[in-house]
Amino acid sequence: MSGSTVAGGARLKKPSWKDPRLLIGILLVLASVAGVISLVGAADQTADAYTAREAIAVGEKLTPDKLNRVKVRLGDVEQQYLTPASGLPDGLVAVQRIGKDQLVPRGSLGQVDGLDRKPVAVTIDEALPPQAVAGSRVDVWVALPDDRNGFIQPALLLPGAEVAQVSPGSTALGSARSTVVMVLVTDGQMPDLLGAQANKAKISVVWNPGGPGR
Repeated sequence: MSGSTVAGGARLKKPSWKDPRLLIGILLVLASVAGVISLVGAADQTADAYTAREAIAVGEKLTPDKLNRVKVRLGDVEQQYLTPASGLPDGLVAVQRIGKDQLVPRGSLGQVDGLDRKPVAVTIDEALPPQAVAGSRVDVWVALPDDRNGFIQPALLLPGAEVAQVSPGSTALGSARSTVVMVLVTDGQMPDLLGAQANKAKISVVWNPGGPGR
């Protein structure tokens, strides 16, 4: 009986603070708590960045008055966006459209001489669908005049051209209001479009929902 009591007492003996297993357990718990605190702190870190106050069109110069300063969590992708910490170099223009309130990607900025597309005004009399807005894609068709005061078969000149801006045109007496569509044109496409305009071709713009992104 006494032997059993001694054995039971040994089993119920409180652990000592000097027990290595207890110390290791405490250290593991503390390390786990510290890791959680570190992760939460890292997730809560914010940085200053720039967003576009209004939409910035391709070719438009980037100036401080066109930007808002906001706090966001960028993490590892911070270097991909324009931030106050990196500064705002002079002479930058948008080489891709930047939407209103959008963070400003560095890849959307460049120098004027690096622009590979330039906005050209195309005036049309047909109504455009409401989806044809800045940033959308359109196909530009051209029908050149023939020798019978008519026009030859239309041909697709600019497939999937990006719209930079849409605005009302002038209203001629007795005619419907026209629409001016600013489309982005590459240097290689420019002679054909300007030549068609110089020859008073009939130009039509068709919204292209499946146009290529850029």
